[in-house]
Amino acid sequence: MKTIYIILFFAAAFVALFEQSKTQPNKIIMILCIVVFMFGLMRLMSKVPGKGQNNNEEDGI
Repeated sequence: MKTIYIILFFAAAFVALFEQSKTQPNKIIMILCIVVFMFGLMRLMSKVPGKGQNNNEEDGI
C-alpha cells in the first residue's frame, strides 16, 4: 500500500509541474494535484510516531 502512495505522489508532482510549465495552467488540475499530494502525505505520515511519543514510553508515563 505504501508503494501505491509513493507512485501517486510522483504522478501528482509530475502532473503539477507539467501543468505549471504551460503558459495558461489549468487551476483546477493544479488544485487537484495539491489535494492528492497532501492527502497521500497525510496517509503515509500517519504511521510515523511523534518525537515525544518515544520519550513518554521510556519514562513509564
